[in-house]
Amino acid sequence: MPHTEKPGTEAAPNPRLRWWTELPLIVLVYACYSAGRLLVRGEVSDAVDHGLAILDIEKALLLNAEHPLNRLFTDQPWIGVPADFWYASLHYLVTPAILIWIFRSRAVRYRAARTWLMASTFIGLIGFTLLPTCPPRLLDASHGFVDTMAQFSSYGWWGGEASAPRGLGGMTNQYAAMPSLHVGWALWCGVMLWRHGGTRTAKVAGVVYPLVTTVVVMGTANHYFLDAAAGAAVMGAGLLLTPFVLRTAERLRTRLTARFAPEATASPSAPDGAGSPIVSAGCQTSAGERFPRQREQRFGPGAEPDTAPSDAGDETPAPAR
Repeated sequence: MPHTEKPGTEAAPNPRLRWWTELPLIVLVYACYSAGRLLVRGEVSDAVDHGLAILDIEKALLLNAEHPLNRLFTDQPWIGVPADFWYASLHYLVTPAILIWIFRSRAVRYRAARTWLMASTFIGLIGFTLLPTCPPRLLDASHGFVDTMAQFSSYGWWGGEASAPRGLGGMTNQYAAMPSLHVGWALWCGVMLWRHGGTRTAKVAGVVYPLVTTVVVMGTANHYFLDAAAGAAVMGAGLLLTPFVLRTAERLRTRLTARFAPEATASPSAPDGAGSPIVSAGCQTSAGERFPRQREQRFGPGAEPDTAPSDAGDETPAPAR
C-alpha cells in the first residue's frame, strides 16, 4: 500500500501571488511612506544644524565631492539638465519597472525582493523622523552650493522648490535628506539586475545605475555623500531584516487563515476505536461495501443462518476453513 500522509500533516504551500493583491499592498506602503515623510518635517533650525554637522564630519574625513560636482552640473547645462531629469524621474520609473519584472519572470524571488525594498523604505522613514536634515541646496549661499533643479526648472516638469511637479513643492518634505533613498532604491535595483538579469548588459546596468545616481544626488546638491552612504547602509539593514519579516508575515497569515477559514485547516483525526467500525487492522468500510471474493448474502435481514454445524444439511460436515 503506498504511503499517504495523514490529513493536516502536509506542508502548506505558499499562496500564489496575484497582481491585484500585490498592487494595493505596494500602493499602501508607498502612501504610508509619503505621508510619514511629509508629516515629520521637524524644525528648520534643527535640520540646518544637522546639515552643517554633516559638512563638518565630511571635512574632518577629507570628503568633499559635493562642491566640485555641483559646480560642474551648474556650469555645464548639458550635464546638469539630464542629471536633474535623472534625479526627478528615474526612481519613479526604474524601481517599479524592476519590481514588475521580478514579479513576472522571477516569481520565486519576488516575495523576498519586495520585502527587502519595503523594509528598507520604512527604516529610511525612521531616519527622516529622527534626523531631519537640510540638503546642501537649501543651505545659505555662503556654503557654495547651487540648487541646479531651481536653476534649470524651465527645462523640466518640476518646480523651483523641489523635485515635485510645479505647484506641489509645498507638499513635500524638503528636509528628508538623511538617508538618501534615491541611492538606496538605486542600489536595490542594481542588485536585482546583477543577480537576475542574466546578461552582461543587465549586470553592467546593475553597476552603473546606483553609481550614477550617487553622483547625481551630490551634483544636484540634493544630498551629501554621507546621505548616500546612509542610504546604502539602510538597504543593508533592510536585507538583514527581510528573513525575520517574512517569517513574521507567514506566521500571521497562518493564524488568520486558521481563524477565519477553519475549513482550510485539517480536522483532527478520530481516536482509534471510535467513529466508524474498524475492520482489518484499521481499514474503515462503509455500509454495503464488500471485500473482493466476498459472496453475496442469500438471506434477507433477520434470517441469517445459525453458525452451528448441524445446519449444513444431511449431517454433512462443514467445509474446512
